[in-house]
Amino acid sequence: MIKLFKVKEKQRENVENAKKQTAAELRLLKDIHELNLPMSCAIKFPNGKDDLMNFEVLIRPDEGYYVGGKFLFSFQVSSHYPHEAPKVKCRTKIYHPNIDLEGNVCLNILREDWKPVLNINTIIYGLYHLFTEPNHEDPLNHDAAAVLRDNSPLFAANVKRAMAGGYVGNTSFTRCI
Repeated sequence: MIKLFKVKEKQRENVENAKKQTAAELRLLKDIHELNLPMSCAIKFPNGKDDLMNFEVLIRPDEGYYVGGKFLFSFQVSSHYPHEAPKVKCRTKIYHPNIDLEGNVCLNILREDWKPVLNINTIIYGLYHLFTEPNHEDPLNHDAAAVLRDNSPLFAANVKRAMAGGYVGNTSFTRCI
C-alpha cells in the first residue's frame, strides 16, 4: 500500500512539474526534438537537461573559406520565445565579415526578420550559411568585409591565418582547426 502512495505521489509531482514549464520552454523542447542538423553541426547542453534555455552549437564547416574550422555558438533563449529571437554569440574568435571580434552575429533572422514561425533549426542553418557564403554587404567586421569584397584571395589567406592561430593585422586569433 505504501508503494502505491509513493507511485501516486510521484505521478502528481510529474504533473505539477509539467505545468510549471512555460510556453517558451514547451516550444523550445518541440524545436529541439524536431532538429534536423547536418553532420557538421552538433548541439550540447552544458548546464544539463534542466536548463534547455541555454545551450551551445558547434559548427564545423565542410566547404567554403572556413572548411576544417570549429566554431562554438552560445544560445540564450528568453521567456518570450518564439516571439523574440534567441540571443546568439560566437564564442570562437573569428575573422568574418558578419561576426565581430566580440562574437556578435549579424544574421537578419536574429534581428528584423525574426518571426515566431522560425525555429532553432532555421537559426543553425543560417549560421552555417554564414560560413559557406559570408556576406560583405551587411558587415559587423567592416575590415574583413572590405577585404572579401576587394581581394578574395587575401581574404582566404587571412581566414586561414586566423584559424591557424595567427595574427590578422594587430588582432591575434586562437587556433580553431
